[in-house]
Amino acid sequence: MTPTSKRASGNPATQAQISTTVKQQREQQKQQKLAEYQRQLAKRRRSKLTWWIVGSAAAVVVIALVAASIIFTPRPVSIDRGDGDGSSITGVETYTHTANHVDGEVEYEQSPPAGGDHNAMWLNCGVYSEPVPNINAVHSLEHGAVWVTYDPAVVGDAELDALKAQLPSTYTILSPYEDMDSPIVLSAWNAQLAVDDADDERIGEFLSAYWRNLNGPEPNAACTGALDAPGKQS
Repeated sequence: MTPTSKRASGNPATQAQISTTVKQQREQQKQQKLAEYQRQLAKRRRSKLTWWIVGSAAAVVVIALVAASIIFTPRPVSIDRGDGDGSSITGVETYTHTANHVDGEVEYEQSPPAGGDHNAMWLNCGVYSEPVPNINAVHSLEHGAVWVTYDPAVVGDAELDALKAQLPSTYTILSPYEDMDSPIVLSAWNAQLAVDDADDERIGEFLSAYWRNLNGPEPNAACTGALDAPGKQS
């Protein structure tokens, strides 16, 4: 009997045990691969879920920021061009002025002035934190602007903010003015109104009557592109 035939004719029980062990190893390897695949699949699912949650949260934050900007951003004040007739507004004073371009300072009848001779350079409309030159602001009135002045010793920050909120972004000047007889004065060409506080409803009435009205000597002329006085904020 050759050695080969001896190995082939080994103990059947032993051969069966060897075969069983090989099958078990293969099955075990199969189960391990399956378990690893399931772990990787679960990991990918968790990763996708995490990014979905992060993306959704980011989207919610962006939407919230956009909504907040829309809700809380002050909307521009919209006022139709006035007809220049504020005679029905209680307290409005009207005047008649010349409108010559002159050099040097001018002695005005009103303080602040509501018209008169003025410098050839108009004041750019906007908000100023310092007093502005009369001779330039009056030229802006000639173009249809409304000049809102306030006494800084009387009008505080909260009231000033309330005043700003009522003004259109164009053809208005807001500036402090020392030693006025009233806390707040609104001036247009040949018209003026004095009020005690920013909540006075006549402020809106005056703006409706005189903002960009056509009664001034140079209606529709620009209120930008000229002089920025010190303290220009916007």
